[in-house]
Amino acid sequence: MSERELQTQQGGREDQQHSEDARAGRGDGSPAARTRRGARAYQAASEAVFAIPIAAGLGYWADRSWETDPWGLLLGLGFGFAAFVLRLLRARGLSGDMTEVGDGKRER
Repeated sequence: MSERELQTQQGGREDQQHSEDARAGRGDGSPAARTRRGARAYQAASEAVFAIPIAAGLGYWADRSWETDPWGLLLGLGFGFAAFVLRLLRARGLSGDMTEVGDGKRER
């Protein structure tokens, strides 16, 4: 078998691996694709983590405004935790309704 035929076969395997990676959502492995995936992961983690203190802060504000101690804070913590879990599920693609795909577009 000539060297060119070997290269063609190896290229075919690489193309097959590339298409399998694309179908599995792993992208092409290029630096730009890795950067996009990393940026989406960082954004999802930031949104998830900040959901709890923001909701708790709104609950605390509601308690101070309407003198409902501690119910606003507890409700805010509950909503914040629920938003945290939902955001993580959506980021991992485990949510059944709206999941992020590709470049951040949503799909049903």
